[in-house]
Amino acid sequence: MGVAGPTGPVMDRDEVDRALARLGAEHEAIETSLLALQDHAGRRLLEGAELTGVTKERWTSTEASITLLWTYFDAYADALRRAQEIRARRRWSSREDLVELTDLLRGSGVTVAGSASATANAPTLAGSGRLSEQFTLAQLVERMNELYAASLDMVIAADAVWSALPARIDLLAAELQRTRRLAHSVGVRLGEHPAGDDLERITRTLTNLREQVVSDPLAYWVPTQGSSAPGGGRPDTTMYDREVRALEDVRREIDAVLAVRQDAETRLVKLRDLLSRADRTLSEARSARGEVLAKIAASEVPAVSGPPTVLQEQLATAAEYRRNAQWHRLSPLLESLEQRAEDELLRARESLTAVTAPLAVRAELRGRLDAYKAKVARHGLAEDPVLVERYDAARRMLWSAPCDLRVAEQAVLRYQQATAELLGPRVPQQGEPADRRGDA
Repeated sequence: MGVAGPTGPVMDRDEVDRALARLGAEHEAIETSLLALQDHAGRRLLEGAELTGVTKERWTSTEASITLLWTYFDAYADALRRAQEIRARRRWSSREDLVELTDLLRGSGVTVAGSASATANAPTLAGSGRLSEQFTLAQLVERMNELYAASLDMVIAADAVWSALPARIDLLAAELQRTRRLAHSVGVRLGEHPAGDDLERITRTLTNLREQVVSDPLAYWVPTQGSSAPGGGRPDTTMYDREVRALEDVRREIDAVLAVRQDAETRLVKLRDLLSRADRTLSEARSARGEVLAKIAASEVPAVSGPPTVLQEQLATAAEYRRNAQWHRLSPLLESLEQRAEDELLRARESLTAVTAPLAVRAELRGRLDAYKAKVARHGLAEDPVLVERYDAARRMLWSAPCDLRVAEQAVLRYQQATAELLGPRVPQQGEPADRRGDA
């Protein structure tokens, strides 16, 4: 080991050879990396793209960094070549050679010069007020690694966004066009159906999103927190994913409209049947009311309204929508009509029940009177004068028109009371079964 100089002890031949071997390997690795960066598809795209926003700013800086990288590499290669030439002068290097090699390999004698235009945007010489700097070879390698990592990170990020989003947007746009054609075929159009408005909005959003992604890909890049590796992160697909969901919603709406087209005639036939049954039931209720008013006296009989004309008008409108293939309008109208038609049939049935209630009461009184008469006959009391008189009175009232239900009910009650009195507890005759009060 020689005497120490400004760069430390003078290296011996073995140390020099090991250092040159290491530096040669580093030179080869750096050159390979720089050539790979130069040929990177993302870098070529960045060079030819019309960039905007954050991507434009970062690419301006990255371009300067790549230029500076090559400047650094050339300086590094020159220094390494000079060292190799000195070592190759003689098999056994002299002390003067070793001192020079030590200074070259360990000292800060590597000068990097650059023009103002080449370094103005680079993260190294900018702002230093100098157009050249002095480095050791180790410092130069460290500086190149930093610049390379930052440059590669930017190129990978832009390339990743370009590789992911535009293709997906194009596929979604193609699906959007197919959906739009299908929507138009069933009448879902802009200004005529909410789904048509949604399709127009999705189209505008996708067009703008693609333009932004192409010109400013880094605006859609999410770096991985805590990651120092180049390209650590992922494309931001938030806006794209939102439009995917929106298109899915539109497709579901169109599917619903298509379902209407497929079963529209069946549903219209069912609607006509429901309204026809409701009309017939109301007609029956009106006829029954006339019969009740003729046959039943002193009874409150509710009036029967006619069929709502608005439902028939809407049914005609629905049929017109079907003829004109306006499925998007037919769908909500059918849903509304189906519910209202069911309600109308229920109302008609309730009206018929309310109107015929007095006839049901009369029928119940007639049945009760005949049941008690049969009971009396089983006990051999059919010819009892009181029972005959009261039965005839009740029967005349129930079978006369108009029938006063209140009076007739009282007559039936009187007949029941007389029957109960006669069928009270008594001693049966020989051979006669014991009386069972209330036996029907």
